[in-house]
Amino acid sequence: MGNNNVENEINNSSLPTNFIHNIIDKDLEEGTYGNRVHTRFPPEPNGYLHIGHAKSICLNFGTAKKYNGLCNLRFDDTNPVKEDIEYIESIQRDVKWLGFDWEDRMYYASDYFEKLYDYAIELIKKGKAYVCDLSPDEIREYRGTLTEPGKESPYRNRSVEENLDLFKRMRDGEFPDGARVLRAKIDMASPNLNMRDPVLYRISHATHHRTGDQWCIYPMYDYAHPISDAIEGITHSICTLEFEDHRPLYDWVLKELGFPNPPKQIEFARLELTNTVMSKRKLRKLVEEGYVDGWDDPRMPTISGLRRRGYTPEAIKDFCERIGVAKRISTVDIALLEHCIREDLKLKEPRMMAVLRPLKVVITNYPEGQVEYLEVENNQENPEMGYRKVPFSRVIYIEQDDFMENPPKKFFRLSPGNEVRLKNAYFIKCQEVIKDEKTGEIIELHCTYDPQTKSGSGFTERKVKGTLHWVSAAHAVKAEVRLYDHLFLEEDQAGEVDSIAMDGMNLNPKSLEILESYVEPALAEFKPGSRFQFVRQGYFCIDTKDTAGDKLVFNRIVSLKSSYKPE
Repeated sequence: MGNNNVENEINNSSLPTNFIHNIIDKDLEEGTYGNRVHTRFPPEPNGYLHIGHAKSICLNFGTAKKYNGLCNLRFDDTNPVKEDIEYIESIQRDVKWLGFDWEDRMYYASDYFEKLYDYAIELIKKGKAYVCDLSPDEIREYRGTLTEPGKESPYRNRSVEENLDLFKRMRDGEFPDGARVLRAKIDMASPNLNMRDPVLYRISHATHHRTGDQWCIYPMYDYAHPISDAIEGITHSICTLEFEDHRPLYDWVLKELGFPNPPKQIEFARLELTNTVMSKRKLRKLVEEGYVDGWDDPRMPTISGLRRRGYTPEAIKDFCERIGVAKRISTVDIALLEHCIREDLKLKEPRMMAVLRPLKVVITNYPEGQVEYLEVENNQENPEMGYRKVPFSRVIYIEQDDFMENPPKKFFRLSPGNEVRLKNAYFIKCQEVIKDEKTGEIIELHCTYDPQTKSGSGFTERKVKGTLHWVSAAHAVKAEVRLYDHLFLEEDQAGEVDSIAMDGMNLNPKSLEILESYVEPALAEFKPGSRFQFVRQGYFCIDTKDTAGDKLVFNRIVSLKSSYKPE
């Protein structure tokens, strides 16, 4: 279940050295950028951010904070076909929710479209860029392979004047999509494929979310990104490892354009998490094809999905700090993320009673019509959270799996003739089992209680081994409880799990179970987004989207105990 030993991760108090900060420390010592540290978080607005982006957000904004520097939020909006204002708004929400502030430094690559065009003209004039008429397929064919050099385009040696004329006509909309591109003139024999005359501009007659139809040529990311960094005065351009092979191009662009003291690109290993898909393309497919209920479905690894499920910014930031920053790609066990939310919530949230799969219990010797309000601690581990009153009456609900008619030897919960404690209430003993005449299903239990055994009374004459949670039937509030499990399965070598294969992803068909449950009445008074521990069940959150009016919906954030087992 992943490559990391979760218990070692949890108990390792000396977190890994951050090699990026070591680089920055050296730059500060040598005065490379004066005393400046200026980073940026540069998402493409073509989907919602996920837990992997949270690592990058924490790293970029956290690094700026560590060095009393600045961090920009910049949208690299150079591909109008896939971008949307919805994604821009969601990204801003996510960054703010995590607790970071870009202040007045929110930018767009589209802010620089005119400058990027002018810089492209400069490269053409220097003989460093040319207009190429090869089709996309031909460009791929001419590029060569990892073992064979590429071939030069027949259009590579056009004159500067012809290139300037064609590039202007590209901008003016004279040519259809795909007819021509602007390419850098570097080295078709370079061992790095990214340096084999990469495309800088392509034609796209698409409406941009900010510039409308002003442009029909758009810069490629590898060209726009280094220039945007330089314009904004970025010192350290921190990105994920897949851009390592792009760094020579990043440096080439800035060098050819003569930027003084250019930014330094540093790559780190992106987050890989068990049972999780980190591809925005695949996540978009899940949304668009209806496998999930939108980008904020609580099963999604998106920040908005984690937020709706009940995760806290503190837990996510703790997780990002624990996993550290490394050059080597490794897979982190999702159990570590689950540990972080348990640790964050265990002393902060009240512990309430909810019966998820109810079984009716009638306490036959308890007076009809009588109601007691029992004092219950809100959190046994945090006495400062105080107490609340919980109603108790003759008819209650307990969990179905807390009763067995023919129990095995070490079953200490309720069974015929066996006595258990009801949490903060009384001892009860099962006297009779009522079954459905047609199906044989157990539908009701008749029990008796011992009034001397009331919690807090000091009763010590006999002990019981089982304590059950419960709710009073007359006072209980109906609720929909959603039990979430991992959306994705690990590769199932034994074929023991029925999975849905979708574009290389194994979807878990049991990732959501919906229950009609009963909760104690106090839970109806809380606002959507409130979090609780349901005693003996796990941590839950009132759903912020579907809770409305009389409909109360709870999402399971995480179970009480980790399912992780050391190998």
